[in-house]
Amino acid sequence: MEKARWYVVHTFSGYENKVKANIEKAIKNRDMEELIQAVEVPLQQEVEEKNGVKKTVQRKTFPGYVLIKMIMTDDTWYVVRNTRGVTGFVGPDSKPVSLSLEEVKNMGIELYGAASNVNIGDAVTLLTGAFEGSEGIVKEIHQAKGTLVVAVSGFGREFPVEISIDQVEIFE
Repeated sequence: MEKARWYVVHTFSGYENKVKANIEKAIKNRDMEELIQAVEVPLQQEVEEKNGVKKTVQRKTFPGYVLIKMIMTDDTWYVVRNTRGVTGFVGPDSKPVSLSLEEVKNMGIELYGAASNVNIGDAVTLLTGAFEGSEGIVKEIHQAKGTLVVAVSGFGREFPVEISIDQVEIFE
C-alpha cells in the first residue's frame, strides 16, 4: 500500500476549521480513516496586548489553507476536492503536489513516529492520567497531534479518552 503524504488544500478565507470538520465527517461517513489520516489547520501562539493586559492567542499560520495527510486516490481526491469551502489542491494546474517532510516540519506540524506501530483496533493500556492502568481499544489516530482516541469501559458504558501516543502501551 502506498505511503500517506501531506498535501495542501486552498479554502475560502475563514473556512479553514469548517473545511477541517467537514473532511473529518466525510472520512468517518465513508470509512476512509486508513486513506485520509490527518487534517490540520496550523496554528501559532502569539502574545497580544490589549488595554495593558497581555493575553496569549492562537492565530492561523496559513490563513486560507488546510494540510491533509492522505494516500492520494481518485476517491480521496474527490472527497477532499468536493468538500464545501475547498477551492482546490495547491499545485500546478490544481494537480496535488505532496509536501516534503522538511516542508511539513517547517509549517509547524509535528511528526510522530510512535504512531506508526499503533493501529485502529489495537488493545492498549493507558499509562498516565485519571484512567491510568485502564485498558481500551484504539478508535482514532491523530498522528499530526500525536494523540489517540481510546474507547475505555467504565461506569457501565464505553467512552472515548484522548491521550498522547507515548502514554499508552500496546498489548503484545
